[in-house]
Amino acid sequence: MVNKINTLFAQRGDKKFLSLYFCAGAPTLEGTADVILAMQRRGIDFIEVGIPFSDPLADGPVIQTAATKALKNGMSVKLLFEQLKAIKSQVTIPLILMGYLNPILHYGIEAFCQSCVEAGVSGMIIPDLPFKDYLEVVKPVADRYDLRVIMLITPETSEERIRFIDDHTDGFIYMVSSAAITGAQKSFDEAKQDYFRRINAMQLRNPRMIGFGISNAQTLKAAQDNAAGAIIGSKFVTLLDETGNPDAALDQLFAALA
Repeated sequence: MVNKINTLFAQRGDKKFLSLYFCAGAPTLEGTADVILAMQRRGIDFIEVGIPFSDPLADGPVIQTAATKALKNGMSVKLLFEQLKAIKSQVTIPLILMGYLNPILHYGIEAFCQSCVEAGVSGMIIPDLPFKDYLEVVKPVADRYDLRVIMLITPETSEERIRFIDDHTDGFIYMVSSAAITGAQKSFDEAKQDYFRRINAMQLRNPRMIGFGISNAQTLKAAQDNAAGAIIGSKFVTLLDETGNPDAALDQLFAALA
């Protein structure tokens, strides 16, 4: 089995991808499958499924609120894997789990990777995973299970560090549009555009996806012009919470991006 993330990017051609993030267990505990299947049906290229955590440092208020709600609803890593396993045969697009290190360590890295494979997950994003721990502890296990660990870079990440990440990861690189927390922005200023151009000029081996702050046609176009595509989180999480219905949330999101 070739990893779905690699297959997706290998077949890309000129296509620009759109990936969405949502927090498992919010707004409802049992809604995870419905959200994933609705996204797949509506042409989303791959999905980031958030594992709720009580102290999500990189996240803004929207995703923090969703995580709190999900935990109150009773979402756990174990339950999330059960929900994903139940729809594994129906999911054809890549699923990536996005979660902080603490719940993953608590579950056990080996057990986590094994459960990912059993549930049809292709990779993970762990925002607070130190790169040294990634190389020494997580990567050897993830590689054994053919899982991709996606690393983040920001405008503050040095060129040397970016090249190191590019050399030691596979799948894609998550380009965070700013050093701030997640949240919708109206436009990307000149400094961000300059950062996008700078990374483009590096001609990295891995494709890149831009996330954080994408919420309208302007920010979407800027991201898609400068990378393989865009990742949207807060905007979709807000709409999902407001509508309580993934199809309605997607309708409104697509309208906002048009």
